[in-house]
Amino acid sequence: MVADSKGKSDISFAGTFASSAFAACFAEICTIPLDTAKVRLQLQKKAVAGDVLPKYRGMLGTVATIAREEGLASLWKGIVPGLHRQCLFGGLRIGMYEPVKNFYVGSDFVGDVPLSKKILAALTTGALGITIANPTDLVKVRLQAEGKLPPGAPRRYSGALNAYSTIVRQEGVGALWTGIGPNIARNAIINAAELASYDQVKQTILKIPGFTDNVVTHLLAGLGAGFFAVCIGSPVDVVKSRMMGDSTYKSTLDCFIKTLRNDGPLAFYKGFIPNFGRLGSWNVIMFLTLEQAKKFVRNIESSS
Repeated sequence: MVADSKGKSDISFAGTFASSAFAACFAEICTIPLDTAKVRLQLQKKAVAGDVLPKYRGMLGTVATIAREEGLASLWKGIVPGLHRQCLFGGLRIGMYEPVKNFYVGSDFVGDVPLSKKILAALTTGALGITIANPTDLVKVRLQAEGKLPPGAPRRYSGALNAYSTIVRQEGVGALWTGIGPNIARNAIINAAELASYDQVKQTILKIPGFTDNVVTHLLAGLGAGFFAVCIGSPVDVVKSRMMGDSTYKSTLDCFIKTLRNDGPLAFYKGFIPNFGRLGSWNVIMFLTLEQAKKFVRNIESSS
């Protein structure tokens, strides 16, 4: 991804993990208001005849509504478990990408790594990473899904740590892995779209005369990664958000069928604009930060 054409990383796994976790957390802080808007749009049911207009309309409208009704700080709901998630998931999925890619091509491989191997490596690290980080994703969605409450009504959870303990106490330890099926599908697919496309786009750009491994290249590759990730991953992202935000669904298939029957096929692309605004900006910020963080770690490791 950010190594040479042979896929050999020039910094340690610990350095890559730390750089990836830092970059992912920084991107999370910058873009979580868009993620909160995306979750609210995805959980919003389709209006039937005679109903009032939907509460949330569009990315900016949803952000404005949340800020007006619940306060500006509500846009950062779920930031604590979001950072927990990025430390674990961000560090693992990106940190393991180069080693897993090298494993799939073999230690004696020479030349540009085939796109198929990049996709396979990213699918693998995305699935493994989110299997470990699913509880943090669940708590993040639960906190983001809670809107403005009537006066005097207690909140479901007082914070991230309270949410973890409450879920375990009321629903059992296994409940922390609610939605694990669509979450693995979503994050494996999006991880493949992000990392493999970033890797491939960057590799292609660097072969164009005049382009070097600089901020412009990282920016273009990050935008490409975000676009592919949203186009491919939006349907499973909607199912994942609905399962985590609403416990009435019995399974992934049940959620998919009910969403399709009740809200139509376009429901799987609900929140597409905020999702692209979020993932596009997230990828640009994350990859730009990651490249600089890895350069910093590389200098430290080479001088020690």
